[in-house]
Amino acid sequence: MIDAAGAQRRLLWLTALRWLPVGVTFGLTALLPLERGLSLVEVGAILSLQGIVALVLELPTGGLADTLGRRPVLLIAALIGLASTVLFVLAQDVAGFAVAMLLQGVFRTLDSGPLEAWYVDAAHTADPAAPVEQGLARAATVLGVSIAAGALGGGLLVAWGPLPGTSALVLPFLVSLALSAVSVVVTAVLVVEPPRRRRRMREAAAGSSGLRGALRLIRRSPILRALLAVEVFWAVAMVAFETLTPVRLAELAGGEDAAGALFGPASAAAWGLFALGSLLAGRAARRWGVAVTAALARILNGAFVVVMGVVAGPVGLLAAYGASYLSHGAASPMHNTLLHRQADASTRASVLSANAMVSGGVYSAGLLALTVLAEHTGTGIAFAAAGAFSVFGALCYLPAWRAERAADRP
Repeated sequence: MIDAAGAQRRLLWLTALRWLPVGVTFGLTALLPLERGLSLVEVGAILSLQGIVALVLELPTGGLADTLGRRPVLLIAALIGLASTVLFVLAQDVAGFAVAMLLQGVFRTLDSGPLEAWYVDAAHTADPAAPVEQGLARAATVLGVSIAAGALGGGLLVAWGPLPGTSALVLPFLVSLALSAVSVVVTAVLVVEPPRRRRRMREAAAGSSGLRGALRLIRRSPILRALLAVEVFWAVAMVAFETLTPVRLAELAGGEDAAGALFGPASAAAWGLFALGSLLAGRAARRWGVAVTAALARILNGAFVVVMGVVAGPVGLLAAYGASYLSHGAASPMHNTLLHRQADASTRASVLSANAMVSGGVYSAGLLALTVLAEHTGTGIAFAAAGAFSVFGALCYLPAWRAERAADRP
């Protein structure tokens, strides 16, 4: 049996391999379609397909992970992710990119909870008192470092552009594809679920747990409903700092290729700050509590997104962009820790999927709205509106904060 420390080490390795390929193409997902002739509104529409798929499939796929096991769902997801990357590189029109993003949405829904659920279950099986919030914070730190390293490499690949007759934006996607293939192999080796554990999961799902248990839990738990509501606000801010930043940078830098080369180092620095924020959040949680840390990080994140919309010039934009990722990194592991407190082994992946479903659905709606707003009024106003709206999500942490205070009383 894997001990808690061993489960954490595996989580960190798998997190690094999962997110390094994402870093290599980070920011280029919007630029490649723009370079191939799509409008900003069309790009917003095709990227929103991920969230639409998440809205439809997240809960069923989360229940699948609780029923069949984390490992097979992770492997199926990874193979679909490889196919979506191939189609994205080959796409030349709206229909081609749309099919690629539909598959990417399926990949994201299958991938959005099983690894983390596997870690928490493995750690608690070995040690019921294991402080999983520290492991999740370290995993978020590794995630940030991995994306930072990948983004730096992706930016250098764009600047290098060694493939004659081919867009400089294509090579990072090919490198990402190779790294993702390695991740599939390592996942197959490191994620181990004993047969007896899989049988228990199937038996639990056939009873009152799994997807049905998660839905019942959502109905009964005001804390969980409030945590899911946080995503309504947070996802709108993510549209701005995660998707629209390279578009705004392209406007200021004079083109997609120039923005791709600049955005690589900038996003590498931002994800390094994400990693730092995750590290600091683990320490802050020990002092102030998980809920307070999450709420403060959300407030700061929304404020920095507003700053991104009102500053003039690329230097101010990228400085605020880095600060938004610092606070984003602090918020993510704390939010997920609060979700895990509301779940058990038989509903854990389903609860994470419910959270991702809300996030993905709102992200899609926000992406459609903000790209239209940006096209008609400018990206600055879109950023300011998204950030101001997202700040109010911190209020949704109040039920979790009250419960945390009550649990801490003698």
